[in-house]
Amino acid sequence: MRRVAALDCGTNSIRLLVTELDPGDGGQHDLDRQMRIVRLGQDVDRTGRLGEQALERTIVALREYVQVIDDWGVEKVRMVATSATRDAANADVFVEGVRSVLGVDPEVVSGDEEAWLSFTGATRDLGSEVPGPYLVVDIGGGSTEFVHGTEEPEAARSVDIGSVRLTERCFADDPPTSEQVARARADIDAALDDVAETVPLRGASSLIGLAGSVTTVGAIHLGLSAYDRDAIHHARVPVRGVAEISDRLLAASHDERAAIPVIHPGRVDVIAAGALILRCVAERAGVEEVVLSEHDILDGIAWSLVTT
Repeated sequence: MRRVAALDCGTNSIRLLVTELDPGDGGQHDLDRQMRIVRLGQDVDRTGRLGEQALERTIVALREYVQVIDDWGVEKVRMVATSATRDAANADVFVEGVRSVLGVDPEVVSGDEEAWLSFTGATRDLGSEVPGPYLVVDIGGGSTEFVHGTEEPEAARSVDIGSVRLTERCFADDPPTSEQVARARADIDAALDDVAETVPLRGASSLIGLAGSVTTVGAIHLGLSAYDRDAIHHARVPVRGVAEISDRLLAASHDERAAIPVIHPGRVDVIAAGALILRCVAERAGVEEVVLSEHDILDGIAWSLVTT
């Protein structure tokens, strides 16, 4: 077994996985998973730059993670930075800050590479009861990644629709007006049209949904009183259930959403947009259900450290 650490820094959160992997038999034994909502990509869609406070929040969280990594004595570390840092004009400030704390540069990967890492992480432990081909959808804060494939990724595409970006772009009111929801739907539909040029959105046997917006919708559907990753992992949510939850969240006020116990405080203001993206994707895919996965790009990053 090889002990490694993977970090994923997205638009909304920064996450850490410390795990032991066996490249021989594919075994994985997780030692620690952590997540902090830092909103690194706050206002990047409007300003084109990472804000000073957002950078500071991220570096503070990273310092905490470095202590965890040191305590576990890992042999290799890889940090991937995604949508917000791809789009920011001052990404070099972020890179320098990470290097000074972590000792390695964050890899600002392309959307397509992000999608491939997500597919690898999400599909490694799918059993025969979840048949391929798969359409893997990773809904982030700034972008959403789509990957189609069976044993290996066959087509991938990343588009700039995410829970944070869509909220900042379309939802001026809380709850949003019907006109604002219609604008968000139009943005999502246009993005899906772009995706369909590269990735087949219909025809997959299983739609696999990843990341916080998706798993939060799943937790609400399951009626959990507290977030339970074991209950969520590989649970199935009917598309009609996704639609009902999307309508509920879009109609709810901030306080009403905050009262739902499984919604992380850092997602309260953006979860309605994330649920809407999931609904539109599932309806376009023509499937009856979404299979939830707690394994995602973090797991893909970890495996890349022992298989390349």
